[in-house]
Amino acid sequence: MEIQDTGSDKLIIQHNAITSGRYDFSACELDIMFMILANLNPGEDTYSIHISDIEDITSRAWNYQQLKEATELMLSRVYQIETAEAFTQLVLFQYFDYMKGTGTVKVRLTEKAVPYFFDLKSNFTSLQLKAILSCTSKYAKRIYALACQYRVMGTKRFTIDEFKEMLYLKDPKGKAPEQFERISSLKKDVLDVAKKQINEHTDIHFDYELKKRGRSFHWIIIHVDKQKTPQLAIDFTKTLDYQRNVRAVMAYGLNEEQAEAIVKDGYDKFLTFVEDVNKKARKGEIKVENATAYIIGTYQKKGIIQKSVKA
Repeated sequence: MEIQDTGSDKLIIQHNAITSGRYDFSACELDIMFMILANLNPGEDTYSIHISDIEDITSRAWNYQQLKEATELMLSRVYQIETAEAFTQLVLFQYFDYMKGTGTVKVRLTEKAVPYFFDLKSNFTSLQLKAILSCTSKYAKRIYALACQYRVMGTKRFTIDEFKEMLYLKDPKGKAPEQFERISSLKKDVLDVAKKQINEHTDIHFDYELKKRGRSFHWIIIHVDKQKTPQLAIDFTKTLDYQRNVRAVMAYGLNEEQAEAIVKDGYDKFLTFVEDVNKKARKGEIKVENATAYIIGTYQKKGIIQKSVKA
């Protein structure tokens, strides 16, 4: 029996001004952006995206041509954010560096964008990375992010114009042609697709109503059920790497206290230990009937996990 890492959930913290900002990203661009959000770390403005991570989560093969087209567009996007105080236009990224032969892309945030990514303690939305990447429709991704913002309230009403402007389906200045002008097209190609994907792949249940004012539809009311399973909160007193490593160890069946003890001893040491155990098990040198018990027993013998701590 080999020891397997079965954990795949990660959390994204996304500033609500960004969640409800106006932008028109493709599904591929959104996947890249959410991978960046998943790795946010205070004090840093440069991040590495590993293509294998995206492929593992989405089960979709990516290629460099697809990525290059997406990142080229992302560098040219004017991102629009509206708050009570100001209407701001900015670009989010300074550059994307493709590290040849590594499957890694490095990205640097612009100075103006950094506060919107990192001003999180008082104004944030928690998203599940696997859930949002599992949605293939860019509208499902955007509506999921928006719905998460209002899941505590359970419902939120927008005018249809407001809603379409947030999804970049309508230019508030009227310079670009409006998309999905017919309400039947908006329902079929945007809302119903998003509803199906969100309800199948994410941790929330999404629904909507269209209401008329006079003879024409004027309002959209979104309904969001509270998350079906509790999400782990981001602890700002600990680094994201530390929290990620603890959750990775917990994926082997250990509780949080046990996992923290192992990570404090050394996460790299733990990975080496798991690799060594798997090699010996494949050669028949040792027999592992219960991977969790084997890990706990070994670390108890080392004095790293106290015997009074139970799984």
